[in-house]
Amino acid sequence: MDKQKNIIELFRGLTEQDFSGKVDLHIHSCFSDGKLTPQELLKDAQTKGYSLIAIADHNTLDAYKKTNILESGMVVTAIEFDCWYRGVLVHLLGYGVDINNTELLKLCAKNKKETEADIVRLFNHRHPKDVIAAIHNAGGIAVLAHPACYWAINLDHFIKSLITLGLDGVESYYPYRRHRGIIKFHTAQTVQKIARKYNVIMTGGSDSHAQINSIFH
Repeated sequence: MDKQKNIIELFRGLTEQDFSGKVDLHIHSCFSDGKLTPQELLKDAQTKGYSLIAIADHNTLDAYKKTNILESGMVVTAIEFDCWYRGVLVHLLGYGVDINNTELLKLCAKNKKETEADIVRLFNHRHPKDVIAAIHNAGGIAVLAHPACYWAINLDHFIKSLITLGLDGVESYYPYRRHRGIIKFHTAQTVQKIARKYNVIMTGGSDSHAQINSIFH
């Protein structure tokens, strides 16, 4: 519980300006569909003067289990789960989780294809309620990734319903590059307004699959 409280306080202390070149909480490594190793991502972040990063690979914690990047002191454990909710494929980010938590590991990918192949990941059977509960059980917080990209006629109601399931925050500072910039049904401003309305944690990240880049460039 103390660990969870600490991560909440840490994230609530971050501002939009922090995500403009100091913090990136949504990066992918070669352990899912990224190009660089966790060590290469860490070195890149250090070179560019970042103070805090999180590698949130799809459905796996191997970036942490198979490397020593946590020893740097500037990395927060993270994972990005695919799950279905009301007919919509959503991504839930888990931050500050215990990488050895049994309940969380049961939800993780069983093979490499489940971490990188879109067509394989579409056929998952995870539900947000179970994912959020597992993240909390592992001492972490649950955050909805890139909310503007979900086909929800009423995004406010969609996010509110996830909050009733235990959602702690929403990714509010995000560049919406590549296909995310095309498949976008709402604005970042709308997401931020909803986050403030329900007083949930606001995070940000580049969703980078290569080098570290500021989300505002």
